[in-house]
Amino acid sequence: MIRVRFAPSPTGYLHIGGARTAIFNWLFARKQNGKFLLRIEDTDQQRSTQQAVEAIFKGLQWLGLQWDEEPIYQSQRLAAHRAKIQQLLEQKLAYRCFCSAERLADERKKAIAEKKQYVYDRKCLHLSESEISELLLDDMPYTVRFHVSEDKVAIQDLQHGEIKIDGSAIGDFIIQRADGSPVYQFAVVVDDHEMAVTHVIRGDDHLLNTHKQALLFRALGWPLPEYLHIPLIHGADGKRLSKRHGATAVHEYAEKGVLPEALFNFLGLLGWSSGDDREFFSRDELIAHFSVDGLQKGSAVFDEKKLEWMNAKYIAALSESEIFERIQDKIVEADFCDRDFLVEKKADFLKIFALLKPRSKYLVDFLDPLNYFIRDPQEYDEAGTQKLWKNKEVADQICQLQERLRALHDWTEESIEKACRDLASELQISAGKLIQPCRLALTGRTATPGLFEVMNILGKETVLRRLSHALVKIEKLHSDWGVV
Repeated sequence: MIRVRFAPSPTGYLHIGGARTAIFNWLFARKQNGKFLLRIEDTDQQRSTQQAVEAIFKGLQWLGLQWDEEPIYQSQRLAAHRAKIQQLLEQKLAYRCFCSAERLADERKKAIAEKKQYVYDRKCLHLSESEISELLLDDMPYTVRFHVSEDKVAIQDLQHGEIKIDGSAIGDFIIQRADGSPVYQFAVVVDDHEMAVTHVIRGDDHLLNTHKQALLFRALGWPLPEYLHIPLIHGADGKRLSKRHGATAVHEYAEKGVLPEALFNFLGLLGWSSGDDREFFSRDELIAHFSVDGLQKGSAVFDEKKLEWMNAKYIAALSESEIFERIQDKIVEADFCDRDFLVEKKADFLKIFALLKPRSKYLVDFLDPLNYFIRDPQEYDEAGTQKLWKNKEVADQICQLQERLRALHDWTEESIEKACRDLASELQISAGKLIQPCRLALTGRTATPGLFEVMNILGKETVLRRLSHALVKIEKLHSDWGVV
């Protein structure tokens, strides 16, 4: 059975690059009716945090990436790692290195000065058993190094084919730190084997690690998993995706209002193609179409604008009730209203969402306009007041409109629009000369969805009240400006 694993280090939030790796692993497993496993590589106890672990869980679950077995914590497997290190020591495939950090630093500096690649000079490889015993009796700290004896180290990769490098370029690398903890290179080999991982799908930045891990697999007498290294994600500037390109963590996109299905679709196509120009896939469709052959060899470019466009398309496809379900917690958290009011006024919120949906790229785009739907404006756009309210006739025009609206028996978009346009015609001004000052009076803003739709949702009582408040404000401004 196919068994793949996603193995994040809990030293921060779930990164977009990690999320894409998890998606590719998940799709591969689901396509093959295999297992998707989760391993938390928390051997770096100083940098690993429980908060980061929970963020990884939450990010994966938000994306719909459920793992198939209980998560493995690498830090709980130290006994298994140390047992295998001891095995390599006994087989003379690894050795203790008593070199001080200062000596190693000096050797590295020399190599840099001579413009050579630094590799350990194997000083401790040739220590006799008596010398080792004496150093151990003196409690000399030591690391454990793996002895690289192969001239050429080759791996097979499903993406890149055979990749060979010189063993001399790797050097005898450390597999156990001086504190007795195994390094990543070693722990991952033991865990992959004991978790029966059949395929390792990860970023190209692990390629050199793979040669080291292949050596360890062979030394321990274990078969290697299949490897598939995928190109890294770059920003629009061609550099590896980082904070300088904007949000890079899954939770940041969730908070921004990206839909999980939109981000899943977007990341699933980031470095993979079905072979045509299709851009929208459901989860099941991605599973059905996913294949290794569709993976691109070049770096994938993270296009924020494309994600925004795709998310807007997904939002547009939601019903107003679905939007309500997804955004209600954010509305309460933002203190627009309490949950009782939200439920009581659900029908009104659905009308608001229908109006805002064509203009919304993210879920948070629904939040800000709620200010003028729920609350009377306390402030009015300053540039708007200067432009739209400075004319001395504006107060009289709004006052006349208020009376026309007060007289309406049927409060509909059609009746509101007719009242506005009829008055504008009688005043011999364009409809916009009346609509724009009125928009500012009702919302405090100069840009909103269609005003007649907004007025219909606000209701007659609210519209008349807000126009009265605005007239008071206009009168004061005219007095301050000296408008007569």
